Amino acid sequence: MQTGSGRMARHLQSTPASPQDRQSNMLDRIDSFLAPNVRALNLRAYRSEVLAGNIANADTPNYKARDFDFRAAMTGATARATLQVARTSAGHLEPKSVASGTPRLQFRAPMQPSIDGNTVETDAEVGRFSDNAMRYQAALTFTSGRIRTLQSAVTGQ
Repeated sequence: MQTGSGRMARHLQSTPASPQDRQSNMLDRIDSFLAPNVRALNLRAYRSEVLAGNIANADTPNYKARDFDFRAAMTGATARATLQVARTSAGHLEPKSVASGTPRLQFRAPMQPSIDGNTVETDAEVGRFSDNAMRYQAALTFTSGRIRTLQSAVTGQ
């Protein structure tokens, strides 16, 4: 049976030519090891902001509750959706792909429309916010475990 630190040690193995290449390669591998967790945490934090904005505007006339599909946003982020940047002049720097931006916000249809046009249902928003906060904490705990695994692989324990 393979331990987490054994898999990580294998993931980090490489034989680059120079010390700079070795350091760069190692950092790239560490980044790729933690990238899905970082993306999940960033998306959860952004969703918390969106839901908090909905709750804060619960009494604002004509405010439309917004949210995004976390699963679709995470799938898009994991698929490494990129925007291609074109080089239009020889004097420009070499183009690099740029990660696509934040998830597309959608308006939520209310279960029971209000007279003032506001679509925020406070109880439902608080429930969504609490669920998202719990999932953020779980993702943070999981990420912390991956960092401990990484530390074990580096120290050889």
